[in-house]
Amino acid sequence: MLHRLKRTLLSLLTLSGVCCSGQALADEVQVAVASNFSAPMERIAADFTRDTGHRALLSFGATGKFYAQIKHGAPFGVFLAADAKTPARLVAEGDAVADSRFTYAFGHLVLWSTQEGAVDDQGAVLKTGDFRHLAIANPKTAPYGAAAIEVLTRLDLREKLQPRFVTGENIGQTHQFVASGNAELGFVALSQVVVDGQLTGGSAWLVPADLYSPIQQDAVILTQAADNPAAQALADYLKGAAARGIMLTYGYSFAEGAGLCLKGSTLQPSC
Repeated sequence: MLHRLKRTLLSLLTLSGVCCSGQALADEVQVAVASNFSAPMERIAADFTRDTGHRALLSFGATGKFYAQIKHGAPFGVFLAADAKTPARLVAEGDAVADSRFTYAFGHLVLWSTQEGAVDDQGAVLKTGDFRHLAIANPKTAPYGAAAIEVLTRLDLREKLQPRFVTGENIGQTHQFVASGNAELGFVALSQVVVDGQLTGGSAWLVPADLYSPIQQDAVILTQAADNPAAQALADYLKGAAARGIMLTYGYSFAEGAGLCLKGSTLQPSC
């Protein structure tokens, strides 16, 4: 009887060891994600956990604000920015792993309204002025906001329309201004209004890429997560076919100058 009890205890301890060692293989990483990438990243994070066992704990916000938080010691392990210069700056300042920086996507800017027919496919509504409020993200902290200002400057409309600006803290809040009706139209990320290659509603003008600098979105592993297996695993996963497949359905591309076209409510790879 005693021998059998010892044998049972040994088996339980062995199983416990297996369980614990399995858990040890799975880690988690806190990820700072630019607001424009919220929807695809939520799907990618779920698949990442399913496929690797690791967990990505997501926070969404403006790239510039995340930079400030990281400099003040925020416990992020991976940073998915909406530009290339902020991750490069973190590398130069010693806050990110030098050889970990890579471009995970190129974003696209769109002028959008929840109202059918309010935005034409040439963006002429900006000149006709049949609206009271135009939402843009803060150009000082949000790259998509900076792109919007660049577009308006090139169209010689910035000074004329500036009194109508409704400025969002990040591109997520900017999208909400339009979605809620607080602004009749606004410059948002294509990924916020397209799902599975289809415009989710309203009307939109996909801004020509030659009207603003490429929105190259880089990711980087932060120095404090240099030895975190989940951080490296996530970086690798973002470069893979599964993650890129999700990004494509939200209107991201993977090369500078890649052409996209919005025909009615359908996103096409070229015009």
